[in-house]
Amino acid sequence: MVLPDEIRLAVEANPVLSEVLSNWDDVALPDCWIVAGAVVQSYWNAAHHFPRLYGISDIDLVYFDPDDLSETSESRHAVRIADRFDEAGINFDVKNEARVHLWYASKFGYPIKPYTSSASAIDTFPTTAGSIGIRPGRGGLESYASFGFDDLLDLVVRPNKRQVSRQVYNAKVSRWRSLWPKLRIVDWNDE
Repeated sequence: MVLPDEIRLAVEANPVLSEVLSNWDDVALPDCWIVAGAVVQSYWNAAHHFPRLYGISDIDLVYFDPDDLSETSESRHAVRIADRFDEAGINFDVKNEARVHLWYASKFGYPIKPYTSSASAIDTFPTTAGSIGIRPGRGGLESYASFGFDDLLDLVVRPNKRQVSRQVYNAKVSRWRSLWPKLRIVDWNDE
């Protein structure tokens, strides 16, 4: 899927994302993507004319390794990546989507089926605009967007009800509404 220029430029202007993407070989994880928040919020910051890192609390990296479902391995990767990009001054959240079903019920109160790839996990992210991933590809950035790019480009935040609960969605949009006032938040009941 071709990443729209407006989003690509916002991502490239984010110094942390740019650093990670330029050194992608150091990430070295299977089926890995930079997803959701940092990508989306980089675009929101550009659209609001805010500083490039404004409101971005971490960089989410998802990968898919069904051959190693250990929490220890996932944690080792998280530490390795955080150490590699330590000078960036931002946290990294590194998750093996092949193991999410093992802990999801204890955190969110209901079980989920195992994902089959990173893309199948991205398909269930809490919002349509945030169900997105990027990584270096041939000739530029490769992107995956479960619902396309229209909501992101239009600053629309709409729930993706495939998996997320109303409580999780409302908590996220409450924070975002206070940080990015131009967002058009779609109420859970309106979808």
